[in-house]
Amino acid sequence: MPAVPNVPGQPSQPQQPNPPGHEQASIQAIRHFGQMNLPNEASLFHVLPIIGQVEGHLILPPRNKTTKYEHVIPQLVAIEQNPKIKGLLIILNTVGGDIEAGLAIAEMIRTMSKPTVSLVLGGGHSIGTPIAVAADYSFIAETATMTIHPIRLTGMVIGVPQTYDYLDKMQDRIIRFIVDNSRIAEVQLREMMFRTGELVRDVGKVLIGEEAVNCGLIDEVGGLGAAIAKLKMFIDHPGFGKQQRFVHQPGYWPQPPSYPPHYPQVPSGYGGYPTRGGH
Repeated sequence: MPAVPNVPGQPSQPQQPNPPGHEQASIQAIRHFGQMNLPNEASLFHVLPIIGQVEGHLILPPRNKTTKYEHVIPQLVAIEQNPKIKGLLIILNTVGGDIEAGLAIAEMIRTMSKPTVSLVLGGGHSIGTPIAVAADYSFIAETATMTIHPIRLTGMVIGVPQTYDYLDKMQDRIIRFIVDNSRIAEVQLREMMFRTGELVRDVGKVLIGEEAVNCGLIDEVGGLGAAIAKLKMFIDHPGFGKQQRFVHQPGYWPQPPSYPPHYPQVPSGYGGYPTRGGH
């Protein structure tokens, strides 16, 4: 609050300081959550950063920059319940992380009633892909990358057939979620995920910017301004973002799907594969 001008014959009124503990609370919020406190009534939407490595049930070494799912999930619940927050912007620059923690975050974002927009900056690798496609609309920066690769286990692995069956089931969970929430075909996603000869020490494929859009994984190439503009449009037109999401179809489509009548045009293909319907 600005100081009141001096009036002749009256002492000057000093500027009122911030409430006690305000600065300390802001520092603690940045230290624990990597961001400021929830926005006040002047903000239309909340920004949720997913950075570093998604930490799951095991605590990672202190030198790793992590996003803790036990911090993200309560924030998502608070955003959903807060009537002053009208939308959610997810900023991703992550190398991946724990599978179940990442899928839990993605499921919560997908099932929110408020508009959601995701923006991939730098990288949205591994389990960051389901989080990116979980939003109502997704953007990727022109120079950002997304690595599509199979899952892997750490620690002790028992060499029995049941272990590989369990890996297949976990892989199917990720593939099913990505296919159901984007325009990419399952056969194309599997081909990219198990491709050999492209990565030096891994199996999979790296998508850069427009490549992620052409294959149907991400909706549009854009930056911060485009993502905020899309989110504000969804906020101004409640329900529009949810209506534009691809209608969930259980199971897999081994062949290119037939499009319902309300899709006037079939999206263009990529790399010889057709993309599914969507936005």
